[in-house]
Amino acid sequence: MATIADNPFPSTVGSQPDDSYAPADMGRDVSSGPGGGRSAGSASPSMGSPSGAGPGSTGGSSATPAMRSDKDLLGTVVQGAHSAIDRLAEAAAPAVHRLQEGVSSTSGALSERAGHVRELGDEWAESLRVTVRENPLAAVATAVAVGILISKLTQR
Repeated sequence: MATIADNPFPSTVGSQPDDSYAPADMGRDVSSGPGGGRSAGSASPSMGSPSGAGPGSTGGSSATPAMRSDKDLLGTVVQGAHSAIDRLAEAAAPAVHRLQEGVSSTSGALSERAGHVRELGDEWAESLRVTVRENPLAAVATAVAVGILISKLTQR
């Protein structure tokens, strides 16, 4: 009897280790009428075989050489795909790691510069406040002069 361990693709949907789940008409030729060319109680030779190898099972002697070679070919293709993906992942891992380090260091540098610019802006704003408090008339005169300059530039 074939077991699940004999199946090279254990995650295949619909694989059955035995025929206890097979429908009653599975072995009949339903195209030739209700009897299907056989008596209603007859079953296919593989369903009644002591090995339990029926449709969907992978073990036993009922699998044809063509079915086995197709399964072997599919297994080889799947293994090749898995190994290719593994090689690609191994080759890409160092590049991804370097990219992550580069992004991290760039992010740190940008955050540091943004902090410096923020501090510089705060220093200028505080310096301007102190200047305006110490010389209010000069601040008003400067504001009027800048306003006149802007109005003359925008009139043209």
